[in-house]
Amino acid sequence: MIKEVQDRVMELSEIESYDFSEKIENLMDGFESVDVEFKSAKGGFPRSLWESYSSFANTQGGIIVLGVKEKNEKFTLDGLSEEQVCKYKKEFWDNVNNKAHCSANILREKDVREVEFKGRFVLVFSIPRAQSDKIPVYLYNNPENTFKRNHEGDYRCDTGEIRRMFADADIAVNPRDYKILTNFTIEQDIDKPTLEQYRRLLSIKSPNHPWLLLDDKNFLIKLNGYRIDRRENVEGVTLAGLLMFGKFGSIIDNYACPQYFPDYREYFSGNEEDRWTNRVCPDGTWEANLFQFYYRVYPKLANALPTPFSLNNGLREDETPMHEALREAFVNSLVHCDYSVDSNITIELHKDSYIFSNPGTLLLPITKYYQGGNSVCRNKALQNMFMMIGSAEKAGSGADKIMRGWEKANYRNPNIEEISRPNKVVLTLPLVSVLSNEIILCLKSLYGENVMSIDNDKMIVLATCCSEGEISNYRLQFLLSKHRVDITKLLKELCEENMLVSSGVGRGTRYKINKDYSKGASKGASKGASKGASKGAEKSAPKVLDKRVRQSKEELFAMILDVCTEYTSLEDIANSIGKTVSYLKNKVIPRMVEQDLLERKYPNFPTHPMQQYKVK
Repeated sequence: MIKEVQDRVMELSEIESYDFSEKIENLMDGFESVDVEFKSAKGGFPRSLWESYSSFANTQGGIIVLGVKEKNEKFTLDGLSEEQVCKYKKEFWDNVNNKAHCSANILREKDVREVEFKGRFVLVFSIPRAQSDKIPVYLYNNPENTFKRNHEGDYRCDTGEIRRMFADADIAVNPRDYKILTNFTIEQDIDKPTLEQYRRLLSIKSPNHPWLLLDDKNFLIKLNGYRIDRRENVEGVTLAGLLMFGKFGSIIDNYACPQYFPDYREYFSGNEEDRWTNRVCPDGTWEANLFQFYYRVYPKLANALPTPFSLNNGLREDETPMHEALREAFVNSLVHCDYSVDSNITIELHKDSYIFSNPGTLLLPITKYYQGGNSVCRNKALQNMFMMIGSAEKAGSGADKIMRGWEKANYRNPNIEEISRPNKVVLTLPLVSVLSNEIILCLKSLYGENVMSIDNDKMIVLATCCSEGEISNYRLQFLLSKHRVDITKLLKELCEENMLVSSGVGRGTRYKINKDYSKGASKGASKGASKGASKGAEKSAPKVLDKRVRQSKEELFAMILDVCTEYTSLEDIANSIGKTVSYLKNKVIPRMVEQDLLERKYPNFPTHPMQQYKVK
């Protein structure tokens, strides 16, 4: 299965896999636009194309379509002639190969092509993420003209972002954590108990390892925790050595990592006012280096996993592929972190997920991350230190191990996301089964028994919609091993099959379960049915004379109880008493359920799309 996923990702990274005619058709029909930039070219070659070229190259890539005008999220064709397209292609290649205009050409000839659509032409550019040694891609011979992309579009990078991109470009030769910290010493800045604890773990894993016979200095030299630079005639503790084994006060010294603050939090309380239920962070009671942080936090993370009993050669085995995946994810967050930025590592354990967040950016495209074995590590010495004691993958990002572990547990796919401003990488490991018994029952009640025979990708979309209430193309990019373009097509098919209904346009499009599917209603009829139901509710239920009138809690509860003599949907309750669905859903109904005033029709599935409420 993993191999199939990898092959699929690779296949869809090629421009030949795109059906651009269908894609443009979808967009012009009002379906979701995903990491695609449309630009008008009626008045000539648009200068803004270069900003999008830079932004896509410096983030996760994307597609630029030249010859389509967007206004109020509606798309119309410019009507480019074949002659115009040829002219624009030449202008592009002339400029992209001109260092005075663009710092790097990252495209092949087949990445730029003309597409005929409804008798007119558009020009399509498939922009990949640039290789790490070519980032930043900037314009007009000035690094200040460096752009990146977020959900709102292209933006100009600030000086700090640009500086870190240049630093990352040199990582393959000069890993960040190899840096020698002058005036830092083993005697003054290294925590000896931590170093001894590390030695003991190494001796357990490799009892006869020759490094165990070395003194502290030479032991650290072997680990690149201490370096001698003969060219510069300097030696000392490295950044890696200090982070892994150092005293906390030394780590946060102004000449090391003053912003360093690893933070672990548990969120198990049902009370939204509780910030956390448990926390491990530097509090002065322990030396908060990475080694100590790891060995304090990992057992807490592992305790949240099921531990099936199994025997191997008569010995109990408590480790599962999920434990390996979890350990890999944790270590990845520590060794790929950018410790030069003013931000912190945060590890969160929720009832339904792990969330690993570390400052910095990915040093490779997300597609290659999921393939595994393609890692460019920001802190190579730290990675090796964890590897020596069996806590990290020998090579690669370990992402393939993470994916396999979660797949075997039948949990939802791990999600990796790169966020800008501030730059951070967020990995989420869901602790929720893709198809729990509750989800299966929900889908069968909505779509009938035959729903279990539909395509697996469609099943995941419907299951996620069922559990989360709505879905977007962007959300599905982290759940499916499909390209954004194919996800758009998939969502359109589910809407055409009346299984989903869409709302919004452009990047704001959201998809929900079609509650009227069993009635054979169409997408358009769904809204009409909803309105009809509301009207019916209005006739049978009491109304608020003036929606602006504020009611006491007791009055509001009484009105809701009066409406809910039979099972009633949230929408109908809201229409009957003049309140919004979101207000009732978040502020009122849960309290009434907790106080045993109301009961749910589906008590074991609070987010059921067909959920209704009745007086208890």
